[in-house]
Amino acid sequence: MPSALPEDPAPRTGRTQVICEPDPQSGVQPIVPAASVDTAAGGTLSSPAGASPAEQEKIPAGGVAVIVTMLVAAFVVILNETILNVALPRLMVDLGVSATTVQWLSTGFLLTMAVVIPITGFVLQRFSTRAVFVTAMGLFSAGTLLAALAPGFGVLLVARVVQAGGTAMMMPLLMTTILTLVPLSRRGAVMGNLSIVISVAPALGPTVSGLILQSFSWRFVFVFVLPIALAALAYGAWKLTNVNEGGDQRFDIVSVLLSVPGFGGLVYGLSHIGEGGGGSVDPAALVIIVVAVLVLAVFVARQLQLQRRDRPFLDLRTFRFPMFSISVAIMCIAMAVLLGSAIILPIYLQTVLGLPAVVTGLVVLPGGLLMGIMGPIVGRLFDRLGPRPLTVTGSALLVVVLWLFSRMDTATPVWSVVVLYLMLTLGLALLFTPCFTGGLNPLPPNLYSHGSAILSTLQQVAGAAGTAVLISIMSAAAVTTTTAAGTRVDLVPGMHVAFLVAAIGAVGAVVLSLFTRREAPATGGHGGH
Repeated sequence: MPSALPEDPAPRTGRTQVICEPDPQSGVQPIVPAASVDTAAGGTLSSPAGASPAEQEKIPAGGVAVIVTMLVAAFVVILNETILNVALPRLMVDLGVSATTVQWLSTGFLLTMAVVIPITGFVLQRFSTRAVFVTAMGLFSAGTLLAALAPGFGVLLVARVVQAGGTAMMMPLLMTTILTLVPLSRRGAVMGNLSIVISVAPALGPTVSGLILQSFSWRFVFVFVLPIALAALAYGAWKLTNVNEGGDQRFDIVSVLLSVPGFGGLVYGLSHIGEGGGGSVDPAALVIIVVAVLVLAVFVARQLQLQRRDRPFLDLRTFRFPMFSISVAIMCIAMAVLLGSAIILPIYLQTVLGLPAVVTGLVVLPGGLLMGIMGPIVGRLFDRLGPRPLTVTGSALLVVVLWLFSRMDTATPVWSVVVLYLMLTLGLALLFTPCFTGGLNPLPPNLYSHGSAILSTLQQVAGAAGTAVLISIMSAAAVTTTTAAGTRVDLVPGMHVAFLVAAIGAVGAVVLSLFTRREAPATGGHGGH
């Protein structure tokens, strides 16, 4: 498989570990320390004697294969997140379930993601890279096979939950691996490849699903994914080298019991808060959100208590680093805008402009592809320019495009919607890679896994919040007219208000972007700057 990443023939000496050549007799490819950090004593990073600066800037031998394997696996599991959306109407008929019931295939997936992702901070430090990868892809493959063979809705829902458990581990694992293997000067370019996974995979999901459903049953949506997942699992189990050998961190059951209702309840409540009817707030969802926030407050207190003993389940000391906190805030705004727009635009295209579902998918597809194309380019620009020029430009572009979205009506030509969505995704592309890389760069190696898990978790929460808020605003501001011919709902005024609110929220990203800067990785300890 051709790689977009430059292969370096020689081992790198750098922040954490070097992957050595396999032993000729055992075939084992060991990892030895390339540098040592006495984090307990707050010491400094030391490189082996004789290591030149050029050697320290190289990706370890075998490191590119590790990253590419994980990129392919992550692409498949994230493609699966959206591949079932188009098939939901078919599933309602074939399985004899209502629209409310069938939505649990998406809701259950998101809830499982929200519960499992926070746990990965501990998992990535406790277990080896290969063990986590094999577990993640094993769960995903098992869930996919079970879904393809599911005799009814209940089994299919269980299969989606199992799939989500594997999916939740992949992105934190991939980000942590890149931070560990890739030297600082190249991280932007390599992290840029994450945009292909984050943006192109979800954009292709509905299109691929639509093509499959034209000729085959819904089961073939899973049959299509299964061979690729199994191939990635087999290759990873055979060739993947341990970047992290695991540790002896203690499992804190109290943290898990708090994180499940905390993060899961928050995502569920946000996803359903606008279902009160007539654009009003659902009281039950509001109660769930309040309870979830209270539980999360106890969860945070528990982590602070564990941090004093230096064994947190999810290490919140990442927020002591200003660039991490700023980047997380910008990413949350960007995800809220992306997922909120991804819901409202199809409603506008189909309900207001009267486009069929297939055409709607084609209208938004170029935007997802553009984000994927721009990811590596933006990554290289980040390595040269730093984050600020990119994040300021990207966030400003978001404000402009969202304001223009708020001006669309029944007379807006389809081509202009395509152009505006391309501009929106360009702005998001200018934000994602700099925020991923610039936010995680300052963290010391012992916080890589926790930072990746926190970033991924808050993305899920922000996406659910953005979707809930914008849909609720659109529903509340829609104009309902009752005549002798019946009741007519005009969504255009509601859409205008929703996009205007999103534009105002994006102004916050512009302000935060002004404070972004390039920061060198911490050399030890847990403190911030």
